[in-house]
Amino acid sequence: MSPLQKNLESLSEKLTGELHGDLLHRQMYATDASVYRNLPLAVVYPQNSSDLQHLVAYANENDISLTARTAGTSLAGQCVTDGIVIDFSRHFTEIEHIDLAARTVKVQPGVIRDELNRQLQKDGLFFGPNTSTSNRCMLGGMVGNNSSGTTSIRYGVTREKIDSLELVLYDGSLVTLQEETFESFHEKLKSDDPVGRIYRELYDLLSPKEIQQAITAVFPKPEIHRRNTGYALDALLETEPFGGYKPFNLAKLIAGSEGTLGLVTSMTLDLDPLPPAHKALIAAQYHSVSECLEDVAPLMEHKLYSCELMDKKILDCTANNAKYSTYRNFISGDPQAVLLLELCADSLTELEQQVNRAEVTLNDNGRAYYSPVLLGEEIDQAMELRKAGLGLLGNMIGDAKAVACIEDTAVAVEDLSEYIRDFTTLMTRFDQEVVYYAHAGAGELHLRPILNLKEAEDVKLFKAITQAVAALVKSYKGSLSGEHGDGIVRGSLLPQMLGEEVYGYLKRVKTIFDPNSIFNRGKIVDAWNIDERLRYEPGRQEPKVDTFLDFSESQGILRASEQCNGSGDCRKLPSSGGTLCPSYHATRNEKDTTRARANVLREILTNSEQQNPFNSDELKEVMDLCIGCKACSSECPSNVNVAKFKTEFQHQFRKANGEKRSDRFFAKGLKTNRFLAKIPWISNKLLLKGPLAGLVKRYIGIAKERSLPELRPYNTNFVEQSVEEVLLQMMQDFQVVLYIDEFTELYDRQVAEDAIELLTALGYHVTPFAQMNSCRALLSKGYLEEAKELIDENLQTLRTLLKKDAILVGLEPSAILGLRDEYTYMATDKQWAKEVAQKSFLIEEFIADQISKGKLTAEQFTDKSAKIKIHNHCYQKALSDQKCTFDMLNLPANYKPTIIPSGCCGMAGSFGYEKDHYEISMTIGNQTLFPAIEKTDSNTIIAANGTSCRHQILDGTARKALHPVSILKQALR
Repeated sequence: MSPLQKNLESLSEKLTGELHGDLLHRQMYATDASVYRNLPLAVVYPQNSSDLQHLVAYANENDISLTARTAGTSLAGQCVTDGIVIDFSRHFTEIEHIDLAARTVKVQPGVIRDELNRQLQKDGLFFGPNTSTSNRCMLGGMVGNNSSGTTSIRYGVTREKIDSLELVLYDGSLVTLQEETFESFHEKLKSDDPVGRIYRELYDLLSPKEIQQAITAVFPKPEIHRRNTGYALDALLETEPFGGYKPFNLAKLIAGSEGTLGLVTSMTLDLDPLPPAHKALIAAQYHSVSECLEDVAPLMEHKLYSCELMDKKILDCTANNAKYSTYRNFISGDPQAVLLLELCADSLTELEQQVNRAEVTLNDNGRAYYSPVLLGEEIDQAMELRKAGLGLLGNMIGDAKAVACIEDTAVAVEDLSEYIRDFTTLMTRFDQEVVYYAHAGAGELHLRPILNLKEAEDVKLFKAITQAVAALVKSYKGSLSGEHGDGIVRGSLLPQMLGEEVYGYLKRVKTIFDPNSIFNRGKIVDAWNIDERLRYEPGRQEPKVDTFLDFSESQGILRASEQCNGSGDCRKLPSSGGTLCPSYHATRNEKDTTRARANVLREILTNSEQQNPFNSDELKEVMDLCIGCKACSSECPSNVNVAKFKTEFQHQFRKANGEKRSDRFFAKGLKTNRFLAKIPWISNKLLLKGPLAGLVKRYIGIAKERSLPELRPYNTNFVEQSVEEVLLQMMQDFQVVLYIDEFTELYDRQVAEDAIELLTALGYHVTPFAQMNSCRALLSKGYLEEAKELIDENLQTLRTLLKKDAILVGLEPSAILGLRDEYTYMATDKQWAKEVAQKSFLIEEFIADQISKGKLTAEQFTDKSAKIKIHNHCYQKALSDQKCTFDMLNLPANYKPTIIPSGCCGMAGSFGYEKDHYEISMTIGNQTLFPAIEKTDSNTIIAANGTSCRHQILDGTARKALHPVSILKQALR
């Protein structure tokens, strides 16, 4: 053990929080959302200020850097370090005090921006700065980066919202920085305490007029409110001690300092009243980016709440994204750019007047060819489309990516159009087509060149482009960083932007606060080189990783893992909606995010020297709590499919280490269960519910608290039919083959009978078919050879069945939707598999389609009233949509269904049965689903179409949930 490791052990003993120096944690925290990578020395989850003081002492003694981190979505490499990462997101999460009269809130750095605003909403207040990552970014990171976002043209930037903050300094002292009067400032200059010393040294540095003039001459234009150029010396010069008109508040200097001046433990922030209730969004569409930008300045004369741009490349990324493709309804034709103009008013009359005035400007300018006005949910969808831009860029297949290096330039709004013309000319010289999006109304566009940073020539281009753009920005007296920060990517360019003299003043500020340079070393001053510590080693031959599954759509599993750009959408909480990521919701550990799994997979596959790189304890640990819900394949803007990664990992890990008894049972127990189903009176009373149930659970590895589902009596009416018998029943016109999967067959046969009765009563010729094991259980445990063999057999059977217009309708989402997912890339005959996928439907999809075509009406059902709460299966959310279930249950005239925004139930097939996963399973259920059900009265019907979902609801709430088919069958007249 090295002396440093011994010292880390000694440090760990002093901390109340946790310290991790293992390889897994170091790999998880080696990157943020930037192009940089460096394995840190260790990761710490501090619990209190005392922990931070111990860390500061350790850093001084051992010459180690401390890097503060919250959500880790930094784009400039601020969170990448070779020192200790201090993750505030686990324990520093309290909203300490809300002062409604003063309109302020005191929060710790790990409070999520949107979660804070959810709590403030009832009091009519909110925190204004609104980043694209607002559902997971945290206030500590927003202060560190001086974040702004879409609303900055109305509500300003984070620096303007800081009232005071508490900071641990380099000597371990905990100080409060707050607003000072002219008198109190000068009184504190006399103090010997740490704050007094800092005040004195800053006053001595910045008081000379020649220094003030030098700073003013090179800093960005003051009308550019988005400017993060080094330390905010220009903002300090606007305060009273230096001849300005604003009160002195050193807390505002900490904003944008990227954790290089101290460790923030709490902050008091100013709040704003909620925006007016009535909103409209004009989506002006243009044939060119230049025409779009020429409209920005005149449109900013209106009282816009946001003015956001998307270009064609962003729009094209959304076209094939499962989630965002449905948000594009307002797009007409093929615009090169779209300008989103948000207007708000206290009344509909005033809002209409504002919209009309903006439309007059658009029409007079004559540049936009189409300008629809969006309302209600359409606004949220359009803005989500824009906010997803960063993540969507990760969808680019191959090694060339839209790279963050010049994505944060800001100029005065009146300079924007001319600046972009010069910028485009510059990019033409570099033979670059650039992505344009973001905050046009603030003079800031996120501009990204397309580069392959695995190639040495493109790394040179990366540096040359950034330097050239820096010179262009300087000529407009703009800011090279508007909101994303200097970090590594722009820190080394600060001498070029400011000149050596003023850059020297930044270094002096750093020394005043941090003489030993222990805080986030290598950022802002003495920054690491822009072209070093990159994620990839230029020119290296990347390993070829052989896999059983087909990853050709992303050019291999390694590149598939590299699609994760670190934007952290998987860290959003259940209150933000969606399913992603259930295990993180339960544990709040970075280890259990989609991002961590992708990052660790990339690290292992890239650097492993083993013949089987998947044989890794780190991969085993990080994949363990992935429940395979597939939400990442649809909700992650980059479509990082960790469920598929895990399936491959399980297969490869088993090859190296053998199989577990529980895995074998859950994957291959169908034959045994079918036998036991023939003697259900013995199986259920003796093995599953009776005296031997405990032994069965222990033998298989099932949690003792988990109930076991009863097996249903074997039914020869539809289970034993041969394919030939099914074919004899099928009519030649419209043929519905009802797929009765193995789960329905064994545990929920009543659902199958309800489906047959319902469809028959509605006039359809139904052909039950139950001779097909979906192979879901095999896939869930990574038994891929057996699964592939079965998939090919099933597809051959379906080739016989699905002739002419026949369709396959399924009851269990995990079974039927596999035909749209795994079958398409595992089958030998992929073309036929894709055809089968197009013929395969959830029964809710089929019925909703028939309703939309007018073939089913409310008159066929009861007019009695019923309240229904719907929980849908994760696969339906990822691979289909929830609306079909709502539409189906909304058909009876007086049925009132609502969808529970529940994410995953937590059962996830065998996952929730296993003793090692039971507690996590129930924690996931308790996030949203169980409480939502428990709030309902006993007359409310609970609908859930997943077998495991219904079982989880029963175990978690003692309420029996029904399949939507059973509910609709009961509603027949």
